[in-house]
Amino acid sequence: MNDKSSAPIPEPVVQLQRQLEQFRSSHAHRAKIPEALWRAAVVLARQHGLNAVAHPLRLDYMGLKRRLVGVTETAEKKQSRSPGFVEWIAPQVVAGAECVIEFESQCGGKMRIQWKGSGAPDWGSLLRAWREAER
Repeated sequence: MNDKSSAPIPEPVVQLQRQLEQFRSSHAHRAKIPEALWRAAVVLARQHGLNAVAHPLRLDYMGLKRRLVGVTETAEKKQSRSPGFVEWIAPQVVAGAECVIEFESQCGGKMRIQWKGSGAPDWGSLLRAWREAER
């Protein structure tokens, strides 16, 4: 016969078991267990498993499970709040928009760029070509 209750209880669970027994002996029957003890039980359940903690501590299995899942979901939500990448989408240019830009060099040379539509010119190439032409 397989008797799971004969398995040794991990020492941290035994320590929390003593704390819970002390709390239960000093409070009325069915008194609400302090949050600090619940948090300790959740940490132990994450390490040793739900049944290995709930059974020896005489805690409600489903209550401990809800707390464990709640803590995990909260941690996942916190992690998902900080995205690693944010895409910025440029506003759409209105069709027919027109732009005129004029440059003047120190030597007196002038360049006028006028364009219509959504695509902007390649500024780097235009300025390099203009500087080469001025030399």
